[in-house]
Amino acid sequence: MTTVAPFDPLAPGSAETLVLFGTRMGGLLLVAPALSETLVPRSFRVGLLIALTALLQPVALSSVIGVPRLTMAAFASETLIGFAIGLGAALLIGAAEAAGDIIAVQIGLSGSALLDPLSNDSMPVLGTFLRMFAVTLLLTFNLHLTMLSALADSVRSLPVGQPVSIAGGLWAMLQLGGALFAFGVRFAAPVIAAVLIANVALAVLGRAAPQLNILTVAFPVQIALGLVTLIAALPAIARFFGGWSGVYDGMLNTIARGFTAVAVR
Repeated sequence: MTTVAPFDPLAPGSAETLVLFGTRMGGLLLVAPALSETLVPRSFRVGLLIALTALLQPVALSSVIGVPRLTMAAFASETLIGFAIGLGAALLIGAAEAAGDIIAVQIGLSGSALLDPLSNDSMPVLGTFLRMFAVTLLLTFNLHLTMLSALADSVRSLPVGQPVSIAGGLWAMLQLGGALFAFGVRFAAPVIAAVLIANVALAVLGRAAPQLNILTVAFPVQIALGLVTLIAALPAIARFFGGWSGVYDGMLNTIARGFTAVAVR
């Protein structure tokens, strides 16, 4: 185990490590769920960035090889690494929001928009609900502590100031983008299945009773059935988020392999 010395601004490479690690921390805070929202005051985020950088800098310094160089490439790579660590958690929040949008379209509530208090964007009410539901669950399951732990662990596999493959890291993050849609469809799958079965049943009913105005019946049935199914599926979604750290670790491993795949030495 590497020994972590107390914070010493006069140690060789300490100042350079502090600056570069602060850049990595800033990349994390740019996209980290809850912490990156416009609702959070900018002064609070700046203070949090300074405090966390100072607290975790000794961990970063213990893994540094030599004295890091302050170059544009170093700043870009450190920002990208921090951004990628936060992106792994942000994808799960985005997946919940995407599931809400899919459900809203399926049951006919896509026109019902609401101002999201976290992002100040207008989106379907179900997207806002599932997004806030996911944020609440992840904070309950110590999202912030898991991200900080991942950031501290990243300095061992990706030491501060060391060359990394930016192209490989970007490609790894693009690959994770497919996970957003996949998880969103998984969260919305029960509602999609229920609405599909209801539509088939209504189609059969329309053929059996042509005098019945199916359009008048279909909308309230779809909305009621979709909302009831969503409520019934919420415990299953909550159980998934209960084990989110395993999914998050898999995303971080993919990102780490991307940054180290063809790193320029």
